[in-house]
Amino acid sequence: MFDGLYSKITKAPEFPPDFDWINSDRPLSLEDLSGHVIVLDFWTYCCINCMHTLPVLAELEKKYEQKPVVFIGVHSAKFFNEQDRKNIEQAVKRYEISHPVLVDKKMAIWQKYDVTGWPTIVIIDPKGTVVYKQSGEGQKEMIEDTIEVLLEKHSRNGTLANEPVKIAHPVSSDKTTLSYPGKLSISNNRIAISDSNHNRIIITDMSGKITHVVGNGRRGFSDGDFENASFFRPQGLVWKNDLIFIADTENHAIRKIDLVSKNVITVAGTGKQGPWMSRGGRGKETSLSSPWDVDVKDNLIFIAMAGAHQIWTYDTNTELVTPFAGSGYENIVDGNRSGAQLAQPSGISILGDKIYFADSETSSIREIDLKTNLVKTIVGHGLFDFGYKDGHLDESLFQHPLGLCATSKQVFVADTYNSALRAINLENNKVSSIIGGQGNSGICRLDEPNCDSLGLYEPSDVKWYQDNLYISDTNNHLIRIYDLKTNVLKTLEITT
Repeated sequence: MFDGLYSKITKAPEFPPDFDWINSDRPLSLEDLSGHVIVLDFWTYCCINCMHTLPVLAELEKKYEQKPVVFIGVHSAKFFNEQDRKNIEQAVKRYEISHPVLVDKKMAIWQKYDVTGWPTIVIIDPKGTVVYKQSGEGQKEMIEDTIEVLLEKHSRNGTLANEPVKIAHPVSSDKTTLSYPGKLSISNNRIAISDSNHNRIIITDMSGKITHVVGNGRRGFSDGDFENASFFRPQGLVWKNDLIFIADTENHAIRKIDLVSKNVITVAGTGKQGPWMSRGGRGKETSLSSPWDVDVKDNLIFIAMAGAHQIWTYDTNTELVTPFAGSGYENIVDGNRSGAQLAQPSGISILGDKIYFADSETSSIREIDLKTNLVKTIVGHGLFDFGYKDGHLDESLFQHPLGLCATSKQVFVADTYNSALRAINLENNKVSSIIGGQGNSGICRLDEPNCDSLGLYEPSDVKWYQDNLYISDTNNHLIRIYDLKTNVLKTLEITT
């Protein structure tokens, strides 16, 4: 069917019988699924390319829901943290994945299927033969064509199941005020929070009392007043006077909240993911790729463009949006800002003439000097160098940090996959842990019984304000406050 896309494997290896399944009421096997077209998605939940593939699969699942076609996610983890079933379950909820997900312990299935990169799609025909294998994004038409050919062929040959297999999975909903809050921004005693999985922005005073709810809560890409505007899993946001600029991540757009007119306006992005390489252009005419965080300096909104492995800018005067740093190739290479290589920048903080950013896929914290136009790595080593270690910058390790906040002496880091808050001391060049860390006894998770000291759970952002650190405690669905004077961690009580 598709020469050059066949796997070296012909007969599909059976799934290990003792591996965990998520979104399925029972372990599945290829034998059980005989007569079905099976689409395997090898993914890991940190990977931006995998995130881009999920909406494609969801669309195809909907199309073929009445046909004998089964979609299965095979979660083959990159980071240590991603190997924990509970963490994978949280990711499945966060990305609202409806198909079964197989937890690939020690990448055993990855190896059996000879997979080499995330995401990889493997298609198995109704007789159990691998007929398609391809890595990367942008496979929708090829996947769809393969499914159509297989359905027609095996229906004609009598080797297609008469009806699709029934796979039940429990449906749960988190009844919390916030749902996987992504980022936050504070200005003039006002807190703006991206309530990501509720597809809205919440604004509170410093006590947590809600003053504005922006967005109708439904997935969408519509401008208008606060009650009718819609977002799709927004992340980063930043104040600029009475305006808030938002990285509307899964709409691939930059939106603007005007608190005076009480309207939401799209300033950049078309609602569709942009190409890998782009020169930019007029804001609303230019497609973006998963903007994850924003910060402001003068008339420029700096954008951590995770999907393009670059930093971009949106000029509020000219309304142009253009690449600023990063060649687009994914790696950790310092140098001139246009030639440097970044890896899924997901957090950004500007202090004076320095732009600090969390380069999540290299587990690094890096900076751009606006005077020299040079990119420099502060902490971090490579795409597969991660862990948990304090000490001198040269030896310290992070694990997929997503958020940070720069002050004159320190850079505070939401070390996401270590569920920790870390500090980089810019004077003595050392990293230390503030919250979290390995071996912290007494720290527990929200869903654990007898929890009297709630730790952080995959925090996505941190902001300094008046000697407090405000933390977006994403998987606990909370905003936490750490008092730097008393070393006390408490929860911001959000009320109406």
